[in-house]
Amino acid sequence: MIERRPARDRILDTASELFYAHGIHAVGVDRLIAESGVAKATLYKHFPSKDDVVVAYLRRMDDNWRRHLRTAALAAGEDPREQLFGVFVALERTAREGRLGCAFINAVAEYGPGSTVHAAAAEHKDAVRRWVRDLAAAAGAGDPDTLAFQLTLLIDGTLAATRVDHADLTAEAAKRAARELLDAACTR
Repeated sequence: MIERRPARDRILDTASELFYAHGIHAVGVDRLIAESGVAKATLYKHFPSKDDVVVAYLRRMDDNWRRHLRTAALAAGEDPREQLFGVFVALERTAREGRLGCAFINAVAEYGPGSTVHAAAAEHKDAVRRWVRDLAAAAGAGDPDTLAFQLTLLIDGTLAATRVDHADLTAEAAKRAARELLDAACTR
């Protein structure tokens, strides 16, 4: 017997594929309904508006991305400095696998400040920066706030640039830049 996924999951799975590949505004509710195999009433039962679908999609992406970052950091070992560098090793691997771009950067390109979608993307970026800041402090950075800002800017720039061209070269350059930033900021 084939197990059928719950409607909410099918909607979010479909939204994840379509929004990431085509952009949020380019994907209409009718296409979400058709490709997820749910009725219009079912979609609206779970998500009163398209923006609600988008926010749920971003929250799911937030969970997945932060889990990916934590896994990459832990794979690098016990040293917080190496854990931070491990994030860039994972970025390089991700680029080589062809998983490029950033759902959050893409979302804020389509939704302005003050929207619920923009707020969800900003919450994600703040949470990642706080996590990187905590690792930077544990790594002995003299100014963990500045290092966290620099490293997350480098992460975001890498994600955006790999979507354009030369993903492998971009990710390798980011990894080298991260090592230089870590060496300069974490002197203990």
